[in-house]
Amino acid sequence: MPTFEPIAWDAPLPRHLAVILDGNGRWAQQRGLSRVEGHRAGAQAVRTLVRSSRSLGIPALTLYAFSAQNWKRPNDEVMALMRLLHEYTCQERSEILDNGIRFNCVGDLESLPTIVRKALDELMEASANNNDMVLSLAVSYGGREELIGAARTLAARAVAGEIDPAEIDEALLNEALWTRGLPPDVDLVIRTGGELRVSNFLLWQIAYAELWFTDDFWPDFSYEHLEEALRDFGTRTRRFGRVA
Repeated sequence: MPTFEPIAWDAPLPRHLAVILDGNGRWAQQRGLSRVEGHRAGAQAVRTLVRSSRSLGIPALTLYAFSAQNWKRPNDEVMALMRLLHEYTCQERSEILDNGIRFNCVGDLESLPTIVRKALDELMEASANNNDMVLSLAVSYGGREELIGAARTLAARAVAGEIDPAEIDEALLNEALWTRGLPPDVDLVIRTGGELRVSNFLLWQIAYAELWFTDDFWPDFSYEHLEEALRDFGTRTRRFGRVA
């Protein structure tokens, strides 16, 4: 498996990069292919992004792979996506482990097919001690669903007398989220496919994130797209509500 050579970079990099992988189906439709073939092409773009991000030294990368709402798609497409997820997890295992990447998943993982959940759990456990980059897949994920779950967790702890509701702060909420253990804030969100929305993705974590959009579909996403987004990010003035 390849060992990723460092890429020299002379501008600020995001500590946490999040990407909405959009446009696989439309990419396939333009080429007279099935939507499944579009998703398969999108998996190769994921490999390119992960390798580039690791070589650049980006500490955390979170990919919106399958939303809570995607379960409403036709069953054959959903099952094909689950097979691709299982395939990706197995095929990338050695590369992830050999390059110091900690693999993580966020979302309602209990809803996944057993064989997929097992592969994800095994890779998360095997890579738990890696610390060069955290790669997270948001699977069966929804930002509203995550916040509802966190509210229920904190409410249950309050009822049990473990915490005082008046003491609930950002730190406690972060610990109740699916993303606990990750860098809590996203610095940059990239979305492909020409849509200008965040689609229920990391609603709490992107409060002060910079946003970058491209009309190109996800399977066409290349290192050049990533470089353009990162260069643009490096020019942004981030005030977080303060005066510059």
